Formats: sequence, structure tokens, C-alpha cells
Amino acid sequence: MAGGSSFLVGMVGEGFTLVAADTHQARSVVMMKDNLDKMVKLSSKSVLLLAGEVGDCSHFGEFIQKNLKLNELRNGHEASPHAAANYTRTQLATALRSRNSYQVNLLLGGYDEDEGPSLYYIDYLAAMAKVPFAAHGYGSFFTLSTMDRYY
Repeated sequence: MAGGSSFLVGMVGEGFTLVAADTHQARSVVMMKDNLDKMVKLSSKSVLLLAGEVGDCSHFGEFIQKNLKLNELRNGHEASPHAAANYTRTQLATALRSRNSYQVNLLLGGYDEDEGPSLYYIDYLAAMAKVPFAAHGYGSFFTLSTMDRYY
């Protein structure tokens, strides 16, 4: 994926989900911005981290955030992290099958009173998995090998 310096990481512990993202926006060797927020708060229970093309990340993140908020207003309750992840994956898969696909890799983390902490890995091809730890981007090569060994 373009913008090779993006990095998202997340892990689930006993009673918590921890997520982090870098703040750089780069294209090839040009650093365009060093304070880009790659996190989108979906609800009081969940957060979405995005990596990929900046326009796609911004548009898709806001699209998911606003539609989950609309769903909350219509139904009177927030979506659980599991429901938010499935909705996000469905929207990404639908866009993939059209001419308007999004080149975004995602981590969705959250906490639910019934299910506990959760972390979902979603790639730009709309593959989704609930995982104990995950990483996207340039730093994922080192991070995933370290977490495989010591987590």
C-alpha cells in the first residue's frame, strides 16, 4: 500500500484493549504531515484506526462513524464492538465489489460488558478476524514477530 510509513498496533489484555497509531502522513520519501490523527471514535465503547490513502481513510472513517451514530439514534443504543466490526467489514466488502473501493487497513478495538475486550483486524480486501494482537503497516513485520514470540 502507498504511504509506507503508516503503523497501527493493538493488543487485548485482561480487561482492556490497547490501540496506538503513528501520526505521519508520507508519500514515498516526502513527509507531508506529522500530526495526522488516524483514530476515529465510533462510540464510547469502540475506536477505529485507519491506515492507507489519506483521502480513503478520512472518507471511510467518517462514513462508518456517522452511520453508526445514525444507527444509535434510530435504535436507542450503541453498537457493540462486534457489531461495529461486522458493519465496517460489510461496508468495506460492498465498496470492494463496486468501482469505489477503499484502500484502507483497519484495527477496531473496544470493550463490551458482555463480551469483554476485543480487537478486530480488517484489511483492504474486507477480510476480518478477531485477534489477541494485531498490526498494520511498515512496523508490523517486527511487531508481529515479537508478539508471536512473547505474547
